[in-house]
Amino acid sequence: MSTLKKFIKYYKPYKNLFFIDMFCALIVSAIDLAFPQILNFLTKGVFTGSSSEIMKSLWIVGAGLLVMYLLRYAGQYFITSWGHIMGSRMESDMRQDLFDHYQTLDFSYYDRNNTGEMMSKLISDLFDISELAHHGPENIFISSIKIIGSFILLTMINSQMTLILLAVTVAMFIFCLRKNIKMKSVFMDNRKKIALVNSSVQDTLSGIRVVKSFANEEIEHNKFKLCNLKFLASKNSSYLIMGSFHAGTSIFQGLLYAAVLISGGYFIAKGSLKPTDLAIYALYIGIFLNPIEVLINFTEAFQKGMSGFKRFLEIIETEPEITDRENGKQLINPCGKISYNNVSFHYDDTSEVLDNVSITIDAGKTVAFVGPSGGGKTTLCSLLPRFYEVTDGEITIDGIDIRDITLKSLRKSIGIVQQDVYMFSGSIRENIAYGNPDAGKDEIIEAAKNANIHDFIMSLDNGYDTYVGERGTRLSGGQKQRIAIARVFLKNPPILILDEATSALDNESERHIQESLERLSKNRTTIVIAHRLSTIRNADEIIVISENGIQERGTHKTLLTKNGLYAKYYNMQFEGLD
Repeated sequence: MSTLKKFIKYYKPYKNLFFIDMFCALIVSAIDLAFPQILNFLTKGVFTGSSSEIMKSLWIVGAGLLVMYLLRYAGQYFITSWGHIMGSRMESDMRQDLFDHYQTLDFSYYDRNNTGEMMSKLISDLFDISELAHHGPENIFISSIKIIGSFILLTMINSQMTLILLAVTVAMFIFCLRKNIKMKSVFMDNRKKIALVNSSVQDTLSGIRVVKSFANEEIEHNKFKLCNLKFLASKNSSYLIMGSFHAGTSIFQGLLYAAVLISGGYFIAKGSLKPTDLAIYALYIGIFLNPIEVLINFTEAFQKGMSGFKRFLEIIETEPEITDRENGKQLINPCGKISYNNVSFHYDDTSEVLDNVSITIDAGKTVAFVGPSGGGKTTLCSLLPRFYEVTDGEITIDGIDIRDITLKSLRKSIGIVQQDVYMFSGSIRENIAYGNPDAGKDEIIEAAKNANIHDFIMSLDNGYDTYVGERGTRLSGGQKQRIAIARVFLKNPPILILDEATSALDNESERHIQESLERLSKNRTTIVIAHRLSTIRNADEIIVISENGIQERGTHKTLLTKNGLYAKYYNMQFEGLD
């Protein structure tokens, strides 16, 4: 019931459409129920008169039936067209809600879940929602009217036959209920298996260059084949259950007709039923059976739709771990003084990554983090924009705990340039403008010039309107890096994080990008993570971090004089070059 209540709330924006749809369903049901009664009236009244009276009446009957079925046409048209449109709009609303909710979830959620499965919940799982949203209330409403109405009219014709009919119907209902329970689990399994198929496709296509470079198409073929066969097995199970379900219900429908014919013949023989009444009774059996068949078929759609909706709710009801505190402050024009005060952190079910770390970075200064992989350098930087939450201690900007600052204003104040640059599908202009969607053409060009990428862009046939390809595949690593830097120039944040921004580049690209980064870092509080130690010689402070925490800190010259861990790394990279 809780799930149904959550589903029903999506009808609220379309309640007018819904009530008109139900009104049309009422008209269609009433007309269908009226026809046997009209036939009964004509056979027992009008058609017993003279031929001239019958001929006169036929014009009136014909005109009345024409009006009835024109009304039925209009009602059926609205149900089929606008009823489906209502369902599609509800599906669209759910998909938008799910997408928006995905964006509120933390990095930790994405660490635990596969992108392909998330896309499956966003797209595939909601396909059947539209049919359920439209046909659900309509089928139940029309079927209820027809079943109750025809049952009353059948009882008026012969109550004893109707009791026999009721007994067979109850047996069919119990059969359907038991099969319905099995179908529920099978359709949920279908959803999970198709999510695995989507996950496998997404994984392979995203890494297609790696697949081809290692000539591992056969491995990917086998991985996909395994997922695909699991989905096929799940589908086969669902079809076997559906087969027994539909075959079983058809047997009960045959039993209903057999019960009517045998019991009808019995009552005619006893003189308690007229042959004409049996004919009318048979017509109502068709009206009685049709909505039952509709409900039986609807059971399948209901299970498919609700299994998709339940998987939708699994995401919607996942609360983000990192949220704005009540009365959170806006971070407006910060000076940029950053303090890590006794900060500790660990990921889910892992040992401490950071343990009681304290660092202060004065406004406008550049601090570099160096050291072996796994020491927590990137984690320290990820904690500042609250991509993850500190386990203990606090991080402050200008003396304000970042947990007391709204997430949007905090992240607007921090620019990040990473080693692995993400380019969105679209043009170079759109990718640079991502740093400030309201920026004008001149501002975008100025940002590109500051990033040393303007001349390259202008050498392209379409200039700033050049399509970059999926994930920027038509650009080199250095070109993507400079576009990412231009993006941050346009954002113009007071705090900057450079996460190994030049580590994977050739010397020429590194030179251009280093110039851009120095220009970008000017008058900003800057945190640099670097493996190429040549890029951080001019940092105001260098902090050496290992698995055991902070090992050394000082300027480049001071640390070389100490001849410690930093000097060891430096000499490994530059021995004999200086």
